[in-house]
Amino acid sequence: MKKFLSMALAFTLAFPVVAFAQGALKIGTVDMQRAFKECNKTKDAEAKINDAKNAAKKEYDDRAESYKKALDEINTLNKQLDAPALSADAKAQKAKERDDKIANIKNMEREINEFRQTRERQLQEQAMRMREGIVKEITDIVMEKVKANNMDLVFDKSGMSLNGVPVLMYSHDNVDFTTDIITVLNKPGRAISSEKTSTSPSATPARASKP
Repeated sequence: MKKFLSMALAFTLAFPVVAFAQGALKIGTVDMQRAFKECNKTKDAEAKINDAKNAAKKEYDDRAESYKKALDEINTLNKQLDAPALSADAKAQKAKERDDKIANIKNMEREINEFRQTRERQLQEQAMRMREGIVKEITDIVMEKVKANNMDLVFDKSGMSLNGVPVLMYSHDNVDFTTDIITVLNKPGRAISSEKTSTSPSATPARASKP
């Protein structure tokens, strides 16, 4: 066991010597979190997501208002049914009207819940597609930089380990090229696929009709 550990330690110590004997490694670092945050397309996409959220909230509020109105109508009918002067025929008619409204409001309640769940899922999926598209674009630009400069290793400075510790504990500032990546990202006229940042609803609720 001791012999095995001694051999492993010797190999570990020898590895850097072999690596540097073949030539110094060209290492770079990128702060992916900063690049994503300072990307103009991120800000634009987030604005579109917020617009979609506001539109969904308005539609939800409209449905909730219609539900409240229907509930008030049912309560009014219940009060009328309690009136002692109401004839038997009138009472039967109002009871039927109330029961119909109760059945309708149950459908409205179900549709409102389905609408809320569907819209929440759609917004989450849209935000994920937006993020994936921009992260891919940042990664592509990083790889262009890697190939142009024949770099050996690139680390994400914002990366965290499973233990919550930064993966990259320390690096010289002169190996960081995050600013260069951001400059390319925000270059005027640079296009991005609309498919990745689209915020229009991908589907409509199957059973959620407008009141």
